[in-house]
Amino acid sequence: MLCVGCTVAGSAYAYPERPLRFLIPFPPGGGADSLARIAGQPAGERLGQQIVIDNRPGAGGNIAAEVAAKAAPDGYTLLQANVAHAISAALYSKLGYDLLNSFAPVTQLGSIPFVLAINPSLGVSSVRELIALAKAKPGQLNYASSGNGGPSHLAMEMFKSMADVNIRHVPYKGGVSAMTDLIAGQVQMGFFTVAVALPLVAGGRVKVIAIASAQRSPLVPDIPTVAESGLPGHEATTWFGVMVPKGTPAPIVDKLHAVFTQVLKLPDVRERLVNQGFDVIGSTPGEFGAYIRSELKRWSRVVKASHASID
Repeated sequence: MLCVGCTVAGSAYAYPERPLRFLIPFPPGGGADSLARIAGQPAGERLGQQIVIDNRPGAGGNIAAEVAAKAAPDGYTLLQANVAHAISAALYSKLGYDLLNSFAPVTQLGSIPFVLAINPSLGVSSVRELIALAKAKPGQLNYASSGNGGPSHLAMEMFKSMADVNIRHVPYKGGVSAMTDLIAGQVQMGFFTVAVALPLVAGGRVKVIAIASAQRSPLVPDIPTVAESGLPGHEATTWFGVMVPKGTPAPIVDKLHAVFTQVLKLPDVRERLVNQGFDVIGSTPGEFGAYIRSELKRWSRVVKASHASID
């Protein structure tokens, strides 16, 4: 028994002895990929081994999660968990993993809040005015999302449920095409990440009337939250964190946590992430686990209320 303990402790102490694989559920070039590379490169330097980015997009993040769930719990496979995984737990009837039971949390890296963007021609300037207009024109307004069952879709479904309004859903294949039609006036509104929406505000192409974070963002301090604008409890952010397969030795989890949280405190790393719209977090494994449980509950309620389904 003592020998087994010594072997585990010894292997954890030597960790890592080869490159690590970081599974990203999205294609190269997007915010999730950028976050992984900005944090992963200096984290690898501190670990003494390269962190290899392995993009596995598709099925709402489930492909990457299933690969990670089947990997050996030895600290050499990391998963970039995100809000889509919390949504999938309620959206899909069958998954090849369980977000709580297949993985161990390491840290929440950061999050990007959604903003409620509207076409300026809609003629409203606040959430309360938008709700009043939607109530006056039930079913006549529409909103864009980046896809059925995605965070931007369910952020608006949460909004509709809490405001008791009828606004029609128009799903697109990605946020870029959804924003293109919002600018053109084909749709009137939608929830978009700050990184997508804010560059278009200065030119007057879209108007942002609220942000869906718990507190106002330092990027746009004058923009009120949806919650303070009349819908207390509304919160929708696209968050990202590091998880490892369940059973990964605690010393390895602790080492990964220490390295990633150290990296997030580096001024150049923080600056690059903040400039891309991220709120930098760096939570403990316990805090991240508690947050995931709260997100599972939040999105389960929204999926049930909206009757959204992929199966």
